[in-house]
Amino acid sequence: MADRDLSALTAAQTAAEIVSGAFSSEEVTRACLERIEAAEDTVKAFAHLDREFALTQARESDQWRRSGRPIGPLHGVPVAVKDIIETADWPTECGSPLLAGRRPRNDATVVSKLRAAGAVIVGKTVTTEFAYFSPGKTRNPHDPRRTPGGSSSGSAAAVAAGMVPLTLGSQTNGSIIRPGSFCGVFAMKPSHGLVSRAGVLPLSRTLDHIGPFARSLEDIALALDVISGFDADDPDTRPLAARNFQKTATEEFGLDPRLAFVKTPMWDKADADTHEAFEDLAKELGEACFNYDLPAHYASAWTSHRTIMATEMAHNLGKLTDQGGDKVSKQFRDLIEEGREVSAADYLAAIAEGRALRTAIEELFQQQCTAIITPAARGVAPKGEATGDPVFCTFWTLLGLPAITLPLLTGEDDMPLGVQLVGAPGDDARLLRTAQWVVTKLVGAK
Repeated sequence: MADRDLSALTAAQTAAEIVSGAFSSEEVTRACLERIEAAEDTVKAFAHLDREFALTQARESDQWRRSGRPIGPLHGVPVAVKDIIETADWPTECGSPLLAGRRPRNDATVVSKLRAAGAVIVGKTVTTEFAYFSPGKTRNPHDPRRTPGGSSSGSAAAVAAGMVPLTLGSQTNGSIIRPGSFCGVFAMKPSHGLVSRAGVLPLSRTLDHIGPFARSLEDIALALDVISGFDADDPDTRPLAARNFQKTATEEFGLDPRLAFVKTPMWDKADADTHEAFEDLAKELGEACFNYDLPAHYASAWTSHRTIMATEMAHNLGKLTDQGGDKVSKQFRDLIEEGREVSAADYLAAIAEGRALRTAIEELFQQQCTAIITPAARGVAPKGEATGDPVFCTFWTLLGLPAITLPLLTGEDDMPLGVQLVGAPGDDARLLRTAQWVVTKLVGAK
């Protein structure tokens, strides 16, 4: 055991080896805590961390396994969750001094599911203020001068820094895909309604998603197997037959996928390195990839997304913002005021456009492609405090489509540059399988 770095294992590897008795949850949790201790002063990924409490959970996990009782698919695996996701035994402060010391009574649904699967919750990861743009303390593990992205800053950075194998984050615009790209990890925004948001800070019912960050596609699939499904407390989830995401993600692809290279109307916002990297990528994929241009009028979708986000955030968080005064950033207060000024007609028109565009894009999947390939971000993580531009995520979030970022490219100073794949609505399992095909095609079987 002494020559193995247990903190470097994937979640699937960790779970399998704990089940086999190769090592205990306490041993792997201790290894992760040691890695956190070594890197946290630089990366600053955690909002809340309690070493002894994490170890206590791990010991209880080991005792449960030794008792011979049934165990779940994440038994003993260290996991961290974004600090807008409620936890009964950790504070949930949402990146704001207004909520300092706040301790919810209950776990969010996704946390309850993680615990039922046997996960050890080691801590809460840093979020930007109310999961918007005002940054937290986290830095990019590849270069501390650069942002890790936002708003799921700590969740992406913790996986990239080797602190834990699996984390959860949220996305209302680009808050999973962008930090996943900037930090060079796998990250997925599932289809809207696949994962319950009950017990998570509500920004926008229309746009909010919960999804995982991990070291492998298998881990992403494993996480979805655990956290997806119907929840009566989230009206956008639906009763559906159980999926086996992990099995689908790792099975052989019977036919090569068809990938539509979509630049989107925002292509000019990507930097020169991104343009070159994606043009080369499309060529390398060969006949499996073809260019597809979205109609020019699709450009209005970015305005519609902004209208919906500002309006619904003003509704959900306006009162709290008013109470907070100067403790709330000007950036956030300005968004709330913007949302309050939106007319009912403009809001409903934005909702209607999102639905119409989703129907239109479904035809592309039905007739021409398995998945869309597009940048995850304008370029690599920028230097400084700003969390980066979500412009290459906005459209897909508005439509509620599943999206995943793959750490396959590099840009300036060898910083990570994510490849975003987007699937048809509700087609998360096939998107994972397509992603595995792309990874194998470009870098070989792992």
